[in-house]
Amino acid sequence: MATHRKHLVRDFNRHITCSICHGYLIKPTAVTECLHTFCKSCIVQHFEESNECPECGIQVHETNPLEMLRLDKTLEEIIFKLVPGLREKEEQEESEFWRKNKIKANGEDGPRAKKARLSDEEDDDEKGGDYHRSDPQIAICLDCLRNNGQSGESTVKGLMKKFIRCSTRVTVGTIKKFLGVKLKLPSSYELDVLCNGEIMGKDHTLEFIYRTRWRLQGDSAYPMVLEYRPRIDFG
Repeated sequence: MATHRKHLVRDFNRHITCSICHGYLIKPTAVTECLHTFCKSCIVQHFEESNECPECGIQVHETNPLEMLRLDKTLEEIIFKLVPGLREKEEQEESEFWRKNKIKANGEDGPRAKKARLSDEEDDDEKGGDYHRSDPQIAICLDCLRNNGQSGESTVKGLMKKFIRCSTRVTVGTIKKFLGVKLKLPSSYELDVLCNGEIMGKDHTLEFIYRTRWRLQGDSAYPMVLEYRPRIDFG
């Protein structure tokens, strides 16, 4: 009977664990083409090097597999209910990570911090949103990348306030929308957002960029700098 119970637990665990990191699924994210599910950070990092599903090998997308990912909130809630303390542990580890990785020159009480609020009073155009204020926060600098030789570069200008503070869960897609509003760009106008000269995907979160592009390349400056420019068509 005990052996049978162990087999049941093992068979069930494979449905709530990530085949990449072999831990419980954190922010479970499904590949829409084959429905295999992984931790969000695991599958996003995998797609930096490959456009195939790590489970079945199917080509997810020819150029941008990140577009084929969907967060499974229902499964996330199920896992949190099945694994006692996992939610609290994950939130604690995330907060601890950002606490440890605050650079000494954070400027928490400095002039940059006063400028660094994405959802400050003048930006609060919407009412009733929480703007992820309870999430770990990160300060970033949005810098206009000039002299790229594009015919539309004159359309894009620098921000009056380029230092902002926002949730680490904010995506590049949201940053692009923010830039479009602040710069009064046409809805059809597209931007590239870069970190260390590399174009970032629209689904990349600021946390992911910080971990994999900013911190790991030895940058010690704070805040993290993201550059933007008119979209370059390589086609």
